[in-house]
Amino acid sequence: MNFRILFRGLALIASLIAIGIILKTTEFGSALDKAWIDAVVSGNGVSGKLVFLAVGAAFTGIGLPRQAIGFLGGYAFGVAMGTGLAVVATAFGCAASFYYARLLGREFVKSRYSGKIKKVDDFLHDNPLSMTLLIRLLPLGSNFVTNLAAGVSSVHPVPFIGGSAIGYIPQTFIFALIGSGITLQPEYRISASIVLFILSGMLGVYLYRKYRHGKSLDDDIERELGGSLQNGPHAAADGSER
Repeated sequence: MNFRILFRGLALIASLIAIGIILKTTEFGSALDKAWIDAVVSGNGVSGKLVFLAVGAAFTGIGLPRQAIGFLGGYAFGVAMGTGLAVVATAFGCAASFYYARLLGREFVKSRYSGKIKKVDDFLHDNPLSMTLLIRLLPLGSNFVTNLAAGVSSVHPVPFIGGSAIGYIPQTFIFALIGSGITLQPEYRISASIVLFILSGMLGVYLYRKYRHGKSLDDDIERELGGSLQNGPHAAADGSER
């Protein structure tokens, strides 16, 4: 991976760990923990889980980092339950922004992201499930902008939202593991999370380069990966494939 990609990912991990330590060790964190997370979310059965799903869907639906929802899921519910709930919440958020663009915000999205829409449409058109899964495995790119652009494109919602949900699982698990590490076996869980994040990021970049079939999702992503489309394994020899 490009060093900048790795640095940003580790910086995000460090910031979430710092937030978790504040929640765990300070008076403010203790009050928030007991007054909201324990009472309203993790300590309130089915209704608490529904609150978490609603809040997580709303937050990711308006563009806040999905990794933070994974972290909070792990903190409130543990690794397994936290991962599952965070993936569902993020998938709902994906669907919300997708359908907002498709049903209500078409003109706004077209005026704001016209270039992105064409690239997303071209990238997802032939194999929407597998190509959506591919981009969700990347440790970079905007989840929110991709959702909006896909909503205005010709892609069918089922493979896009389904592929997104599957693709969210690895990073959500990693950040849920970090969140759970704030309260249980912190050295082991946080260290394991960092290693898994690096490995999953490397795998995501490798799969994107190998299976994009000469297509480019985003010019910024190409620059972050350290090369242009012509450097991809499936690009034409004369660089003419776009």
